[in-house]
Amino acid sequence: MGNLLLQAAGVIVIVISLIHGVLGETRVFARATVEPPRLRLLLRLVWQAGTIAWIGGGVLLLAAASTTDAAARHWIVATLAVVFGAAALANAIATRGRHFGWIGMSIVVALAAAGY
Repeated sequence: MGNLLLQAAGVIVIVISLIHGVLGETRVFARATVEPPRLRLLLRLVWQAGTIAWIGGGVLLLAAASTTDAAARHWIVATLAVVFGAAALANAIATRGRHFGWIGMSIVVALAAAGY
């Protein structure tokens, strides 16, 4: 059962990450006016770096579900629970709870912890 929970957490965080990347490009940066253009490019790349990092975290959760190495499983789950928990908390505070991202990331943390 634990492996299934870790797999679910991994898939959910990958989906959330893809939504994050698409919404960033179609909603945030499509409307934002940032000068100079190089700064705009930097902000877009940093935004998408977060997207890629979260996808990597999802892949690691999927890998943790299939590993027999208890130490690796422990550190993957512990590290990503902190990372995604911080993302959930920051999102909830910054948006005063009005954005769905913190709920999704909280679900990922709960599933990963339960799957541990």
